[in-house]
Amino acid sequence: MTSVEDFRGLCYPNKIGRLCYLSFEEVMGVNGVKALLRLANLEQYIDNYPPNDLRREWPFEDYTATSLALETMYGSRGARGLELRAGRVGFSLGLKEFGPLLGLADLALKLMPVTMKLKIVLNAVAQTFDRFSDQSSHVEEKQQQFIYHMTRCSNCIERPEPTATAYFARGIIEESITWVSGGKLFTVNQCSCIGQGAVSCAFTIDKEPKM
Repeated sequence: MTSVEDFRGLCYPNKIGRLCYLSFEEVMGVNGVKALLRLANLEQYIDNYPPNDLRREWPFEDYTATSLALETMYGSRGARGLELRAGRVGFSLGLKEFGPLLGLADLALKLMPVTMKLKIVLNAVAQTFDRFSDQSSHVEEKQQQFIYHMTRCSNCIERPEPTATAYFARGIIEESITWVSGGKLFTVNQCSCIGQGAVSCAFTIDKEPKM
């Protein structure tokens, strides 16, 4: 069985690390991010975010340290809201500029049924992380839902009591499907966690919008 210890030393591209911290700036301010990085023992990023390139140099552990520090600062509930918002901002700020996501807003896509749009954008997000990072992702389709799987995930490392708390990733998923559907809202929930013994950190996405 996959262990979260296997994910140590894996990396995201610098660009995603930069987007992460820029996203947190949007929701908690520059000084808030500085305080967050100090608490996470990541002072090397203060006024010096990872460069805007695709070299895989932003370790999974640095994301986890950032997330854990956020929980310490704001509590579980506060951190959840901030990570969800930051994930949405991260998609809007730059994730949709990655190769697999480029061109998804063209006329042909606009004319497609909503379910097809969701399938395309979820697969594009998964391909983005597969292609540019060490995170391994894929999408499964069920009758009423899509399931977005991460089989290599940074969220579970070093957590004393692993729980389904991949809120930044969930925010990215939520914003991507809202964007591609023209503003519709869909129910997204994390349904499993590798740290709790599951084979993937997974999210269910309803095919029908809430509104």
